[in-house]
Amino acid sequence: MAASWLVIVAILLGIQYCKTFALNNGVALTPPMGWLAWERFACDTSCTSDPQNCISEQLFLDMGKKLVDLGFKDLGYEYVNIDDCWMSKERDSSNRLQADPDRFPNGIKSLADQLHSMDLKLGIYADYGSHTCAGYPGSIDHMELDAQV
Repeated sequence: MAASWLVIVAILLGIQYCKTFALNNGVALTPPMGWLAWERFACDTSCTSDPQNCISEQLFLDMGKKLVDLGFKDLGYEYVNIDDCWMSKERDSSNRLQADPDRFPNGIKSLADQLHSMDLKLGIYADYGSHTCAGYPGSIDHMELDAQV
């Protein structure tokens, strides 16, 4: 019985003196927080029949605006993340990934610029393989080129 109490006391003393070491530089005070389309919209690319729910430039602009208007931005939500299905099924003539021209008519740079003007950041998905899960071009053998998108 006395040994059990000694163990409990030792654990409590150990907990009391445990410290977490981290830089006090203001970085990563919260985990990266934002919005990701996949859970709700997956790979819906049917913008003609379902324009409110398809993976498109407008969807990401609308969600960015909601993060700001509903106060999530003020709480630390700063990322709007594009998952799979944003790109065209083919690379361009320079072998670069390109956004689907029908669903992202102004391109990714324009979308990023508009989100940045809302003080948000854009995250974008690519796959380290020959194709994404949904069959879009993958980044294997094109990592440096694709990072320029």
